[in-house]
Amino acid sequence: MDSSCPHEGGPLDLGDLEDLGDGKRVLVCPWHHFDFCLETGASSMGLQNQVYEVRVVQDMIYINTQNELCLSPIPETDTTSSGKRSLLSQDTLCFWATKILCTPDPKEKVAMTLEVQERWNSGEITEVGQATPPVQPSRKENLTVLHPGKIKRGKGGTQASRIALLHSLANIEQWAIDLSWDIIARFSSVRLDTGEPLPRQFFSGFVKVAGDEAKHYHLLETRITELDSFFGALPVHNGLWQSATDTSHNLLARLAIVHMVHEARGLDVHPQTLSRFAAQGDCSSVEVLEVIYWDEITHVATGLRWFTYICMDCLSTFHDLVKQHFKGYLKPPFNTEGRKTAGMTEEAASFMTKMKHAVQFSVSQPSLHHFTDTSLSLMN
Repeated sequence: MDSSCPHEGGPLDLGDLEDLGDGKRVLVCPWHHFDFCLETGASSMGLQNQVYEVRVVQDMIYINTQNELCLSPIPETDTTSSGKRSLLSQDTLCFWATKILCTPDPKEKVAMTLEVQERWNSGEITEVGQATPPVQPSRKENLTVLHPGKIKRGKGGTQASRIALLHSLANIEQWAIDLSWDIIARFSSVRLDTGEPLPRQFFSGFVKVAGDEAKHYHLLETRITELDSFFGALPVHNGLWQSATDTSHNLLARLAIVHMVHEARGLDVHPQTLSRFAAQGDCSSVEVLEVIYWDEITHVATGLRWFTYICMDCLSTFHDLVKQHFKGYLKPPFNTEGRKTAGMTEEAASFMTKMKHAVQFSVSQPSLHHFTDTSLSLMN
């Protein structure tokens, strides 16, 4: 509640708390004894004080205020049919998506993600809502950020090299958490060609992706700690967010580039990465990588599912979007089996000829019914 009395600015923080006897408590201004209900801010004298939503997540207190105590602004007000002013999105999925994007500490980001996922799945959070996500997610200030090409990962032949590989993957997973929440918040108001909003299943799908990515970061960070290091000990890059920036205006482009190119590329490099750890007898890391791999297959399938759901001319649209928004080359080997499980097939032709854009695979025919039985069971 605001600490200034709306009557004449009295110091409510110096006032007394009183129990009215009906289970409700009021704060009484020490100047003129105006009382204000702690739950609603209403006064028996007809005045109204501002109150703010407070939630506790993993011992962290979040206050939705109009000032800099809050990482995202208080939701705008609207007039309901009864004429009363009401907050649009104090406890919606997009509200918390934006909060998580503005949370710099990765452990806190993971904890909040899992908390919001549980509340969404249980029905405690019911509305998708709307919120404006930040231009770029927050990060801890002590991270050393380099250009992606300057990050050294090694081949996994030494413990230091394996730590570098795990550290790089943890950095990617942290960005992946943010990408999942960003697609929810940024595109919550998208309308289909029919004029209908995106179905609730779209948001549930990416809530699950966010929860998986949070689990992945936790597994990797734990493994790095077991190897006597910590996340942040090595430089990181923010290259993945460049794709988010480039596709911030177009949901189909975001699905194509982030979920059908970058995440599918993660499937391609998995066998080689896994073999490097296995060759050194690092069974604990191998177990972590296997968990991540099978989850990532479902993530590619999620991107493909909603791309084909929204888009009519899937194949040509996908090719056009990759030409516009993907910079660089995709080189073999390709994990054909992993892509097939996710619903993708390898494309014989390539876009690499004399262009700085490339794609080595295509989506299936534009229908949700063309998923393989395996990919459908994984999504279910």
